[in-house]
Amino acid sequence: MPISIVSAELQPDSPAFLVADIGGTNARFAFGFRENPQPRSIASYAVEDFPSFDSVLDQLQHDWGVLQQSDSTFARVCLAVAAIPEQAEISFTNNAWRFTAESVATRLNCPHITIINDFAAIARALPALRAEHLESIGGGHREPGKPMVAIGPGTGTGVASLAFDSRGAPIVLPGEGGHVDFAPITDIEAKILSRLRAQYGRVSIERLLCGAGIMNIYRALADIRGASSSHLTPEAVGSAAQQGEDALSVETMNTFFSVLGSAAGNLALMLGARGGVYLAGGIAPRYIDLLRKSDFRARFLAKGRFADFNGEIATMVVTHPDPGLLGAALVCAESA
Repeated sequence: MPISIVSAELQPDSPAFLVADIGGTNARFAFGFRENPQPRSIASYAVEDFPSFDSVLDQLQHDWGVLQQSDSTFARVCLAVAAIPEQAEISFTNNAWRFTAESVATRLNCPHITIINDFAAIARALPALRAEHLESIGGGHREPGKPMVAIGPGTGTGVASLAFDSRGAPIVLPGEGGHVDFAPITDIEAKILSRLRAQYGRVSIERLLCGAGIMNIYRALADIRGASSSHLTPEAVGSAAQQGEDALSVETMNTFFSVLGSAAGNLALMLGARGGVYLAGGIAPRYIDLLRKSDFRARFLAKGRFADFNGEIATMVVTHPDPGLLGAALVCAESA
């Protein structure tokens, strides 16, 4: 069943477009219009409640009919997915759903289907975010018209960048930056890497920078410290760290944010991201207090001769509730 359905005044004389942000845990759907692409929620669904993408489309069409009070169709559809959008069949990294653009077009009676990476959608939203949807972490500043990059630990680790052409139009640079190699900086991180390598072989940053990654760090540190690991979920570890209940949870979250700082700093160097580095996804906004107390910004700056270069770059947490939907809506409006 939907988590929420939000009614909104429709514009019957202007055909609506449908946008979605589909990850490993939640699938959010909204609608908008070319003249006003600000997304308006239809519903948010828990992926685990639906065995297939067809089944969630069944629920979506029902909920859209309730909201619209008619059987009207969509003019365009943009789906932001936690997957490689160029695949003939969309296959998600962290859930079991599968679908093709053709099947969605048939189901929704809409020939104009665009599929983009979920973090490409977030990157597209970055220039449109207002000050109230950004939380500054550390110093630096954002230069208008300069490259911007988003990294987001959540169910997995998303990364995408955005640059601007000579006219100032945004150009999204999608990628799979969450799967680059993890490079330890401290001795403890080297010991964590050794244990994760024994478990996984190759170790990407996603093995540490996501919900499951918090548990990987937690269990590895418990082994290293000879401590008991009583928590079974990343939420439990995060909550214990926030409350200062046990040293192992506190060290886990500080290690998590330290590794995130190093990864974010590497992205800033690679992209020359003077427009800012943005932390999105489900974890950073939930633990801003721990993020501020951690070595995140110190590790972002710890780039040797280029510490001053990164020192001029702002690091921000994205607190907008649905930046992926906003980015998908902007893509839809631009293609209309």
